Amino acid sequence: MMTRSDIKAALAAGHAAAMAVDGGQNADYIPFLASVPSDLLGIAVVTASGETHTMGDAGYGFAIESISKVFTLALVLERIGAEAVREKIGADPTGLPFNSVMALELHNGKPLSPLVNAGAIASASLAPGDSADASWDAILDMQSRFAGRPIQLSATVNKSEQETNFHNRAIAWLLYSAGSCFCDPVKAVDVYTRQCSTLVTAEDLAVMGATLAAGGVNPRTGEQVIKPEHTAPILAEMMMEGLYTASGDWAYTVGLPAKSGVGGGIMAVVPGVMGIAAFSPPLDTAGNSVRGQAAVAAVAKSLGYNLFTNPLQA
Repeated sequence: MMTRSDIKAALAAGHAAAMAVDGGQNADYIPFLASVPSDLLGIAVVTASGETHTMGDAGYGFAIESISKVFTLALVLERIGAEAVREKIGADPTGLPFNSVMALELHNGKPLSPLVNAGAIASASLAPGDSADASWDAILDMQSRFAGRPIQLSATVNKSEQETNFHNRAIAWLLYSAGSCFCDPVKAVDVYTRQCSTLVTAEDLAVMGATLAAGGVNPRTGEQVIKPEHTAPILAEMMMEGLYTASGDWAYTVGLPAKSGVGGGIMAVVPGVMGIAAFSPPLDTAGNSVRGQAAVAAVAKSLGYNLFTNPLQA
């Protein structure tokens, strides 16, 4: 039986492992991200019953970036169902970088995964709402319900991203030409960019991960945020593509579904047990937090959680 002292010891192990890692650099293609202090490090664990443990800069607000793709996927699953998502977007890793145009070309315009940029733009195009603002409100509401508190858009992050999202605009038009963007592509990119520009903390991400761990029930609010049957497809997508081209290595070495973002966050899920999250801005070449990966991996190892080796018991 896992105890509070076990979790505290695991957080300490995660912090030590992260501090022992060098290298990486902040994302610099989005000006806001380049300006975030690179020495920040926060780690959090939230159990499926709501028990919370944090260490370091776990309360620092940072840009959610690509971790937002998980929650827009959740919204779209609730709207059209798992089979329709698989048919329209796909459920396979691309094997190419998260912003790859080549991946689209190789698969006749089908994104394959909702956790790469092309698939996430397609997901945003399927969000409910006739206008960009209406679709955005639905996405923001989903992020907030997962976090158990109101999540806010950062106008500064959004401005920085909207002014530099030319590559994503090109992806949206390619999707549209192939019939894989399901609204006006300008609207889809606008909404997608906004969803990446909210501010969360490592503690928020741990709550969001714990909500997935608990079958869609937020452990703090008690709300059934999504249908229980929709958690499995989300976790499967996270396992296959959550850390982009490093997803296979992550599954091999850590064995937990996870999602990273270029803002420096990473969220992992131990199904039925807990969410684990970390934040540290410097990234590796795949776009994943260097210290965040080390922290989450060490926490999971300390607690003995790996989907492929052990029964998952709290």
